[in-house]
Amino acid sequence: MSAEFAVSFPPPRAAYVHVPFCRHRCGYCNFTLIAGRDDLIERYLRALAKELMLLESRRPVETLFFGGGTPTHLPPAQLAQLFALVRDWFDLQRGFEFSAEANPLDLTPERCAVLQTAGVNRISLGAQSFSQRKLTILERDHSPQQVGAAFRSAKEVASSVSLDLIFGVPGETLTEWENDLQNALALQPQHISTYGLTIEKGTSFFPRVNRGELKPAEEDTAAAMYERTIDVLTAAGYEHYEVSNFALPGHRCRHNETYWLGRGYFAVGPGAARYVNGVREMNHRSTTAWLSRLEQDQSPTAERETLSGEERARERLVFGLRRLAGIESQAFARETGFSIEQLGGADLQRFLDQGFLERTATSLRLTRRGLLISDSLWPYLLS
Repeated sequence: MSAEFAVSFPPPRAAYVHVPFCRHRCGYCNFTLIAGRDDLIERYLRALAKELMLLESRRPVETLFFGGGTPTHLPPAQLAQLFALVRDWFDLQRGFEFSAEANPLDLTPERCAVLQTAGVNRISLGAQSFSQRKLTILERDHSPQQVGAAFRSAKEVASSVSLDLIFGVPGETLTEWENDLQNALALQPQHISTYGLTIEKGTSFFPRVNRGELKPAEEDTAAAMYERTIDVLTAAGYEHYEVSNFALPGHRCRHNETYWLGRGYFAVGPGAARYVNGVREMNHRSTTAWLSRLEQDQSPTAERETLSGEERARERLVFGLRRLAGIESQAFARETGFSIEQLGGADLQRFLDQGFLERTATSLRLTRRGLLISDSLWPYLLS
């Protein structure tokens, strides 16, 4: 990148709000959350109000996403308070996408009324499976029947409903996974996210795997499930637009595309990460530490990093390659000051030769083979 290359950072047009509360922590979950501590909800709302004041002025956004944790775990009155508080600081623009994550048991008529009144138009439902066996292993607290009931409730509120599904659960067969896909399709969701089960250090599943009590699916089995996912969902009319995500036309998750396209975004709440003016910040992951710092009028930020031009370009390369459309080469060079070849070097050529990546007339993208092992490619392109 030449010394003369100037990078401009448009104001973010997306905002994320992290709500850390859950009824309980599932064994595979490594997200920032606190279970069984509803006594902290009022403190959370007061602290969030303080953090939002750091914005200094009302910010226009096109996408607003409430994640967790489980936002819909909050009682209706406090959930309404949360939405009102955030809407005071983020001004949703025309054609907005307003998303909220929800668990099936939380979508009571009272909470659905709050979601509708607040203007939520996209609900991401944590179904995970339609198999009682899988739900039990995953330590989920809902039944397959409750997924269907919750989906119907969500559909009455939002014009776009997404289902999250997990494959590669211990003991899972390809047939069991195909049944999950077919049950999902029967509901006709506008969006489906599918994730291979990963067991990370810090989860309660991790020591159980080390002791041999849990055995995740073999790599070949998980790969077959993922390929079957692609075939089944695309045949049903869903666009495979990102490694893990499928959407009917017009129903991509626009908020997540902000991340994949390397754009800026605001974020508040414990563990929330934001990217504003080329600076990446992450809040304290501990909910109680985040609360205490704000209550003492201290910054909730735990980490702060100003990315170099090359670091920004490498992140954009990796996130962009997660999208099935890939990266348009000339636009990438024009907007980052680096060519893909400069960044990829010998590793890029090796991945092309091995058939994990392919070039089109104008772009670089993952191949079907590359999709299966994409996570193993990224460290080479980031370093």
